[in-house]
Amino acid sequence: MQDQQLLEPQEVWKYFFEICQVPRPSKKEKKIREYLLKTGKSLELETLEDEGGNILIRKPATKGKENVPIVVFQAHMDMVCEKNADKSFNFDTDAIEPYIDGEWVKAKGTTLGADDGIGMAIALALLASKDVEHGPIECLFTVDEETGLTGASALQPNWLKGKMLLNLDSEDEGQFFIGCAGGKNTEVSIDFEKEKVPANSKAFLINVKGLQGGHSGDDINKNRGNANKIITRVLYNLTFAFEAKLATIDGGNQHNAIAREASAIVVADKKHEKDIVAYIQSFEQIVRSELQKSDPNVQVTITETKMPEYIIDNYTQCDLIQALYACPHGVLAMDQNIEGFVETSTNLASIKMQGKQIKIVTSQRSSIESKKEDAANMVASVFELMNADVTFTDGYPGWTPNPNSKVLDLLTSSYKRLFNKEPLILSIHAGLECGLIGEKYPDMDMISYGPTLREMHTPGERLLIETVQQVWDLTIDFLKTLK
Repeated sequence: MQDQQLLEPQEVWKYFFEICQVPRPSKKEKKIREYLLKTGKSLELETLEDEGGNILIRKPATKGKENVPIVVFQAHMDMVCEKNADKSFNFDTDAIEPYIDGEWVKAKGTTLGADDGIGMAIALALLASKDVEHGPIECLFTVDEETGLTGASALQPNWLKGKMLLNLDSEDEGQFFIGCAGGKNTEVSIDFEKEKVPANSKAFLINVKGLQGGHSGDDINKNRGNANKIITRVLYNLTFAFEAKLATIDGGNQHNAIAREASAIVVADKKHEKDIVAYIQSFEQIVRSELQKSDPNVQVTITETKMPEYIIDNYTQCDLIQALYACPHGVLAMDQNIEGFVETSTNLASIKMQGKQIKIVTSQRSSIESKKEDAANMVASVFELMNADVTFTDGYPGWTPNPNSKVLDLLTSSYKRLFNKEPLILSIHAGLECGLIGEKYPDMDMISYGPTLREMHTPGERLLIETVQQVWDLTIDFLKTLK
């Protein structure tokens, strides 16, 4: 990337741009594991891999710091793979294309992968450093954080020697996270029969696009549009006003992202064509008015398209549309103790057709375990009313805040000394691997922090350049002053 050499700290950015060249979708981390193993061994450091695919690299203390407590730095290898519809890109083989846009680093048409590529880069820069004063360091790189946290789940007790862990997977410089929500997915399978397209029909492609989307934890309270919910409203009205028949539906991709785009093909009697087009045009204005502040670029479009080979049977279509309409999405409850903090939420994440089945993925989050289960059961009950097959993932636990954390006190002292202001101490509604790590290592003292990222899990993802230097300076000061 041009002008890369202008960014500081150079060693961190060097590793970040190298990481951008390595494909690393969730559950397909082989290439990034190979990169980490090669890097660790090239630095002549102890480099290990466990059965789950996690990588651990250990670096001895610098002179005079041998008796300082071991510090574990932790980041995840995988990234959310989202792209714009008009971008030709294969996340399994292609390199991310980062570029500098003013004070930000962005990617061309795809997610940037700074979540959590920048965390990995900071850890690797520490391992490669020659002039940073520090005690013993362990850098843990986990797999599959974004789609199941299976790497953290597979960690074995006693693999880590340190009892102080700094998670590098937060997205707001100046904010320290000491707790997070737990989560799980509720997944639905619906069988349908294929029926012939009625005579005298026309086919229409309906698209919902232009939405911001976002992280289903961090952004769930920002009143952004969900493309799956919007297209459901369209289909509900077309079905009952014009007896439209549904042929295909597709919306969203990742379980932990708010759906940005959705599409459907419907067929209807030719006599309804003008009314259907007029309805879509009117509905677009309604949605734009509803989302004028939070998602002003939303588009709902209709175009004539090729006649599909079949339609979904009428019985399933009616049940499906009503279930999707009734399925909750968004904030279910706010925290009773922390003002402005989301306690419980649910996300209607994706709708896909596979053969003669429709697959729906939803995700639930809560800082209260019982409320997480309640939210999942609420979603399940909607689809069970239509006799759909509903399953739950195992989920992951929340991370209970420790107000007496020593690592919190130390990092806060460093922050105040460097920047002459107080950091914000928070819990986060997103999931972090700290909950699972804490289960395996109950004595681990943990905190999560990082540089500023925006629009994670979307092609609008961007990394604020100046905050990378701030986080690096904070990390170096913490290590230097640790006694």
